[in-house]
Amino acid sequence: MELNRIWAVYFSGTGTTRTAVCRVAEAMARLLQLPCEKLDFTLPAARQETYGFSAGDLVVLGTPVYAGRVPNVLLPFFKEHLSGSGALAVPVVLYGNRNYDDALRELCDLLAAAHFCPVAAAAFVGEHAFSRTLGAGRPDKEDLAAMDAFAAQAAEKLCSLTEAQPVAVRGEGPIRPYYQPRDRQGNPINILKVKPKTDAAKCDGCGLCAARCPMGSIPAEDVTAVQGICIKCCACVKGCPTGAKYFDDAGYLYHQHELEAMYARRAPVETFL
Repeated sequence: MELNRIWAVYFSGTGTTRTAVCRVAEAMARLLQLPCEKLDFTLPAARQETYGFSAGDLVVLGTPVYAGRVPNVLLPFFKEHLSGSGALAVPVVLYGNRNYDDALRELCDLLAAAHFCPVAAAAFVGEHAFSRTLGAGRPDKEDLAAMDAFAAQAAEKLCSLTEAQPVAVRGEGPIRPYYQPRDRQGNPINILKVKPKTDAAKCDGCGLCAARCPMGSIPAEDVTAVQGICIKCCACVKGCPTGAKYFDDAGYLYHQHELEAMYARRAPVETFL
């Protein structure tokens, strides 16, 4: 099929999804000898714009996995601000070493509804947003090699493709509910309203947390406050150069430690062509 441009399009609070999407898109662009453009829709202002693509575009689009799904705060963006108009797509999800559940299927469905045709797809692994040990350092050298291999396979498929057909991926339909953390007695743990705190002794007021918050919930004039929704992406926690941001909610910490104990193995990359 005739292509004109590769796009790397992503939402990435802590940078791991960005790494995966850009690695795949840039590798495909080199192999297909096409230009590569990047579109970062992590910050709120970017999600208020409308983006249109067309036949001749190949869009490698990625999101992190939150509770086994595409983050629900992104659904309005996909439904109201994104138009494929026949463009090909490579959906990518980045999960934190537990499971991506139905996230990849959901992302494929969202792109199809926006008039893209997903022709290849992948689930890669990154360090979990809540943890420094769960999936620590991933994507690592082995993951980057897997991204390159996937890009080569996807590029080869496109070179021989005469008619685009949607790729089949793992996941259930209808899409299952979001993963619900529970304690050892089976009681739900609700962390939806939990917000990060700030260690005043460590905070130097640099404002990076406010600038990087994907929800725009940390005001620049008072970085110790969280005035809006917190999606627990940990962009502020992991991006703070002085280590001033942290969570101390008991339910949050219990869930974090359970994840670290239960999913300490090396989770697999999965690709679909």
